[in-house]
Amino acid sequence: MKPDAFFELWVYLAATPLAGLTITLVAYSIGYFVYARCRLHPLANPVLISVVLIVACLQIGSVSYATYFSGAQFVHFLLGPAVVGLAVPLARVWPSIRRLAVPIAGALAVGSSVAMFAAVGIAWTLGASPTTLASLAPKSVTAPIAMGIAEHIGGVAALAAVFAVATGIIGAALGKYVLDAVRVRDWRARGFALGLAAHGIGTARAFQVNTVAGTYAGLAFGLHGALAAFALPLLWNLLRYLGVAP
Repeated sequence: MKPDAFFELWVYLAATPLAGLTITLVAYSIGYFVYARCRLHPLANPVLISVVLIVACLQIGSVSYATYFSGAQFVHFLLGPAVVGLAVPLARVWPSIRRLAVPIAGALAVGSSVAMFAAVGIAWTLGASPTTLASLAPKSVTAPIAMGIAEHIGGVAALAAVFAVATGIIGAALGKYVLDAVRVRDWRARGFALGLAAHGIGTARAFQVNTVAGTYAGLAFGLHGALAAFALPLLWNLLRYLGVAP
């Protein structure tokens, strides 16, 4: 095929919705192939590899994000059923979860507070703007919820999504080493910590390592999202009223 003909074909394909879907699936397949070849090493996170490949393809092909997402939204739609599907492993260990209700509630309260105040406190110390602080506050919640929270408290939804995805990737990649360093051995505790700090991406990583860890990661993922959506705007407005939050 001549270069001009190939270029014309690419321009046509790039403008179709299937381009976004194809790029997403191919990028993740490559990322997971590398991940598997590295024996599921946390630093070879397939999501990170996929993001790099997709951004490179869009940049090289001059494809706008709107065009890309018109096709990728088919994958985005499946996020809802996937999250609902996390209820299946939870139902299997429900008696154990009920017995651990008090420790789970305590870990959720402490973990969610640390996730918000540590990030916001560090950013505030470094001189971040009020908008950035508000966008950073929900960074440990899954991106769709984080975007809604950020908009409600004065942040930028797109920036909140970037922080959320970055947090998930970093948490999934480095969570093992942090938990090993503090000698957390129980799979339930490891999974819960990973799901709470790194939301869906951390939960996916936990399931790849251990089913019990993945189950409790899914529990933390869901509880943290619900708690943050309800409590974080109220808490932020209270801190703003007291003159603590910008």
